[in-house]
Amino acid sequence: MCRTGRFGLENLGVKRYHGIYRVCGTGYWGQTAISDFIPAGSHRPENMQTRTLKSDLLLLIAAFFWGTTFVAQRAGMNYLGPMTYNALRFAVGALTVVPVILMFRRSGLMVEQPRGTRFLLCGGILAGLALFGGASMQQMGLVHTTAGKASFITSLYVVLVPIAGLFLGHRCGVPVWVGAILAVAGLYLLSVTESFTIGRGDLLVLVGAFFWTVHVLLIDYLAKRANPLHIAGIQFLVCSALSLLAAVLFEPIALPAIIPATIPILYGGVLSAGVAFTLQIFCQRTSPPSHAAIVMSLETVFAALSGYLILHERFTPRDLLGCALMFSGLMVVQLPLLLGSPTTRKPGPDAPPATAGSP
Repeated sequence: MCRTGRFGLENLGVKRYHGIYRVCGTGYWGQTAISDFIPAGSHRPENMQTRTLKSDLLLLIAAFFWGTTFVAQRAGMNYLGPMTYNALRFAVGALTVVPVILMFRRSGLMVEQPRGTRFLLCGGILAGLALFGGASMQQMGLVHTTAGKASFITSLYVVLVPIAGLFLGHRCGVPVWVGAILAVAGLYLLSVTESFTIGRGDLLVLVGAFFWTVHVLLIDYLAKRANPLHIAGIQFLVCSALSLLAAVLFEPIALPAIIPATIPILYGGVLSAGVAFTLQIFCQRTSPPSHAAIVMSLETVFAALSGYLILHERFTPRDLLGCALMFSGLMVVQLPLLLGSPTTRKPGPDAPPATAGSP
């Protein structure tokens, strides 16, 4: 590990390798393996604002893919059952990660495995189990509810993550509780009928939100201690295998039905699972928690707009008020981060988790 000295690039933790300077030392990546690469002759490494802007843009792309994938998920179930769709979708996602791993390995930019293979496998399997729970509940719920409503209900994990952090020793301030009240009020308007019942689809998606909460907490812990690409690949394979098992047990599988569902499968697998989930894992290592939480919350907006434009879904005035209250709750939860709470520091192994998106 390089230490910061008083004079020169090399004393600032920048070493020269084959015509380029590499920034050494513990930074946003949490390891010394690959923090930054800049051309030889440059006078300083990439500044903090540039790194943050890049991370925010990548998170916005991930949020767009996740939001619009709600439409692809509904479209895919015109031909396939929920578990069959998920099995194929996450299998494609796992295959998408493979060339990225090979590219990083050949270029020498692959992050080292500090905790060993056993830790990686156990962590990846646990993340895959949480991913399977969240994705299954969400996919089954979409059979009975709209893409827009499902996205807003799923977004409750943004409120649930800091509350769950209480059990991990994290403090939970007043804005979290205010945000939780707003989110619950919005959920009531969005999903609970005048007879005080909740639709089957909304209930399944709500259960899925608790699995997404566990998934965010697991990824926050694992991404700082293991290779993020390997985590992504393992969790996709686990989720795909469990979904296939469930499909074999509970759904009729018709191979000819896969062909017309190709586009929804590829969109959900390549862009939402393979690209966006991988971006999530990397950006949770590099993006300030406040930025990650706010940008990923825009997933709900993209889902509602795409559902309106593509599936012609409509919200009643009551639904719109519920969505507005839920989105307000998501924003209020992030106030401590935006106002300069200590959690706005760069992520470290023990930093509170940054909420991230769901497929």
